[in-house]
Amino acid sequence: MASLAAIVGLWTVQLLPSTESRDEPWKSYRLPDTLVPTYYNITLWPRLHPDAYGLFLFTGKCKVVFTCLKETDLILIHCNKLNLTSFDGHLAKLSAVGTAVAPSIQKSWMQEVTQYLVIQLKSKLRAGEHYELYTEFVGELADDLAGFYRSEYEENGEKKIVATSQMHPTHARKTFPCFDEPAMRAVFCITLIHDRGTVALSNGMEIDTTDSIHDGKPVTVTTFEPTKSMSSYLLALVVSDYTNVTSANNTLIRIWAREKAIEDGHGDYALNITGPILKFFEDYYNVSYPLSKSDQIAVPDFYFGAMENWGLVIYRETNLLYDPLTSSNANKETTATIIAHELAHMWFGNLVTLKWWNEVWLNEGFASYVSYLGADFAEPSWNVKDLIVLDDVHRAFAVDALASSHPLSSKEEDIIIPEQITEQFDTVSYSKGASVLRMLSDFLTEPIFVQGLNTYLTTFAYQNTVGEDLWNHLQSAVIETGTVLPLSVKDIMDPWVLQMGFPVVTVNTTTGQISQKHFLLDSESTFRRRSPFNYEWNVPINWMKTQVVQPRIWLLEKMAFNNNMKTNGNEWVLVNLNMTGYYRVNYDTENWERLLNQLSENHQVIPVINRAQIVDDAFNLARYNQVNAIRFACSTGVEECQNLTSIWYRQWMDQPYQNKIHPNLRSTVYCSAIATGGTEEWDFGWAMFQNATIASEANKLMSSLACAKNQTLLQRYLGYTLDPSMIRKQDASSVIVYIASNTDGQSLAWDFVRKNWPYMFTEYGVGSFNFASLISGITKTFSTEEELQQLQEFKRENSQVGFGSGTVALEQAIEKTKANIKWVSENQKEIADWLVARMA
Repeated sequence: MASLAAIVGLWTVQLLPSTESRDEPWKSYRLPDTLVPTYYNITLWPRLHPDAYGLFLFTGKCKVVFTCLKETDLILIHCNKLNLTSFDGHLAKLSAVGTAVAPSIQKSWMQEVTQYLVIQLKSKLRAGEHYELYTEFVGELADDLAGFYRSEYEENGEKKIVATSQMHPTHARKTFPCFDEPAMRAVFCITLIHDRGTVALSNGMEIDTTDSIHDGKPVTVTTFEPTKSMSSYLLALVVSDYTNVTSANNTLIRIWAREKAIEDGHGDYALNITGPILKFFEDYYNVSYPLSKSDQIAVPDFYFGAMENWGLVIYRETNLLYDPLTSSNANKETTATIIAHELAHMWFGNLVTLKWWNEVWLNEGFASYVSYLGADFAEPSWNVKDLIVLDDVHRAFAVDALASSHPLSSKEEDIIIPEQITEQFDTVSYSKGASVLRMLSDFLTEPIFVQGLNTYLTTFAYQNTVGEDLWNHLQSAVIETGTVLPLSVKDIMDPWVLQMGFPVVTVNTTTGQISQKHFLLDSESTFRRRSPFNYEWNVPINWMKTQVVQPRIWLLEKMAFNNNMKTNGNEWVLVNLNMTGYYRVNYDTENWERLLNQLSENHQVIPVINRAQIVDDAFNLARYNQVNAIRFACSTGVEECQNLTSIWYRQWMDQPYQNKIHPNLRSTVYCSAIATGGTEEWDFGWAMFQNATIASEANKLMSSLACAKNQTLLQRYLGYTLDPSMIRKQDASSVIVYIASNTDGQSLAWDFVRKNWPYMFTEYGVGSFNFASLISGITKTFSTEEELQQLQEFKRENSQVGFGSGTVALEQAIEKTKANIKWVSENQKEIADWLVARMA
């Protein structure tokens, strides 16, 4: 693969309406506008045992009925890594539906680069007529976490296989030939053939289960009700020997997991909150849940945290299962918010789907925002809505302050190749998207926001939209309620969506001047994308003067004056109440001092979020302080703390089946004991990790094993990441980042990645390593010229290999390292002098 500049140039060439792309449309990555699917009839048979060559396979048959919109003698349908059966020398059969006459196939072949099955016809399909394309195929049920794949686990000493799926965003084509673009909605009629004694699940409810004999083997055939019209990326398939816990009120709710996990009650919490969260969203959207059932399943190996497949949501085990005996409060909060995120998609994203991946942010940002509302409804005592500031707003600030950030929304023609699509699922889309939508809901007010949502969802149900459709419906709600805004919703939002970054709003309480400026981590950076809005935003300012909340004002230009912002005596001004606005705030020195004095004298008059308090009483935080105190004391080398954690850990080593360490303290205790211990402590932790049956406990041990000081142990642990029998592929990048976060392992991890990058990138691929998080996680502390040079060499040396979804992360790492170098050079001496003076 060429350098980044060459790649960008290549993409540009491919997207131009060249003679070649007109004459050979199979070389374009986008489907032509000639055919649309109506429904699929698909039968799949996953083999849960290897064949004579050690391969796990699945076989399948697919009938897709499609409508011809424009006359054409060409059928392009996505197909990737499938071995298609030949019929009379062709890779498919074409027949007509109704009165149409099907043309004969002239030629068919696989176009691997653009992932098409190409079928050239001897005559043209007629506009308005319906046709059926039939294919048979064999695919590998690989362990690559993409398409229809296998996940393995051990239970009661027996190795077990789960056939599961991840179609999002472009992997349905790896399972069956399909029109694999989100706007190509269709009805899916699914039949699964599977081993007797296993259970099959899909998006629809099972309508028939029959024992049969296929190829001389006893099997069960399960047929499912047809799905609603939906995008191919939302299809879900699972075959396992799992069991479930069930709740049936208006909607059948089932939580599926390994039999032991269900027996031990680890699915109960998810079951208990799913009903309330579904009810919340039904009321919030004012639209009934559109399906007959809601299945949620926990699988051992999964690339994402979870996936919102319509009617069958698939999760990593740690995100769905909760054990009150061993899981921490943080695990419980994670389960609640992730379930709320996925269920929010049942309407926003599934019922109404965006037309193309250039507006991923609206889908994921929206679900991220309202997940806090759904979790808050299910657990009202937690005050979970406040966590969006820590988990999303500040997380987005860190990335969006880089000159190499990107706008929320891209041009459709700029997001074409599968790797480009995957890159859209980043911090900007999720966290900035959530932050900007929270701001929008705040200045519209929530009743107007949900009124617009309701008409949007009901108008476009079972259809596809663009972001502007939502703005139009919100604008209609604004007009209907008589609300006054300085601009239309679209005009307010466009600068936030179509240009990267965010402003810092500066308030001078002496003059009343308010101004905005693009906030950059490196204010002298010479590289910025061209902006259609010249890096100005329409900024909603909610504020208070001393203790009185003031009417909202708007900053619609670079600078303005407001006499109410002027202060006298001990008055102070506080802007961006509860941080509902996606911007930073600066004040004149005098106002900063008055705010500090107020915090010292009576901090409670200032809203809790504005005090930047991380802890919250609703989360038993007197106890999330015991954790913090122990973590800080041990990490800074307080001997008494290290002795205490070592004693607790030793007690567990002496009685491995009686872990008396409190769940909230385990991560800290494990890390400290392994850091101060040796090979014996590490080996015990590794053994407990391998034997852990609860995903949240395994995660605690997995991260804690990276705390070791012994570099031989860390080297061993790094090596395990390339062996799926030791570290699951879904966890490999996390382990490397954990080791890089350890000062004793940072250089080891960086050296390891540089040495093994070609192997990791080519052999593991998209479903295994999260390359973006890997690069950003390893390089986040880089701050020296040597590290910058190594980054640049890494980029240059691997330009032919490529960086996939890590391409942007690498550019951001280089930029952030340069900014860190500059900050250190400007501030290191002053900070060192300050510390020395106070330690004297």
